[in-house]
Amino acid sequence: MFTGIIKSVGTVEKITSLDGGKEITIASDFASEVQIDQSISINGVCHTATATDDTTFTVQSVEETLRKTNIGDLSKGDHVNLERSLRADQLMDGHIVQGHVDATGTIQQIEQEGTDWLFTVEYPEEYSNLIVGRGSIAIDGISLTVANEQENSFTVAIIPYTYEHTNLYEKQASDTVNLEFDVIGKYVAKYLSNRDNELS
Repeated sequence: MFTGIIKSVGTVEKITSLDGGKEITIASDFASEVQIDQSISINGVCHTATATDDTTFTVQSVEETLRKTNIGDLSKGDHVNLERSLRADQLMDGHIVQGHVDATGTIQQIEQEGTDWLFTVEYPEEYSNLIVGRGSIAIDGISLTVANEQENSFTVAIIPYTYEHTNLYEKQASDTVNLEFDVIGKYVAKYLSNRDNELS
């Protein structure tokens, strides 16, 4: 489990093809603290560390992860958002993020408004019941608040600190981002769907 508060931006150092997946080595300023089998969120996707040293850690991504997220688009030198798993004694900043990406979205527009940045993201229509104005959403693992919603798209406001301390500063229109909708909202949507089915 994660909070969506990005602790570090890592750099992809090496990508090796595996049978049905890829092995990815990432340079990180907290690599020396990582132990094998620990969970790390990479662009919002939960991975397990399979090897570590003082400056890098390595994970493996299976074919389904590569197909359903933007992890499959990574290249050597790319920057990725990193977060280690939530500790029991840690403050619960952000919101509950599982590291289970629901879908990918496409950045439609990036605008600067004063000191903030507005990102408008298009997403698959089937998830429209999970987008709520002022609700939480994770974009590439970053806990953000939906500023407003439109048909099949939503806008989030990015403060300067988040823009500068995540990989958002590199993003451009048409880039693909990982989306994880609020888990509480998903449970509510399922409950209401099941109730409606029982009543029909």
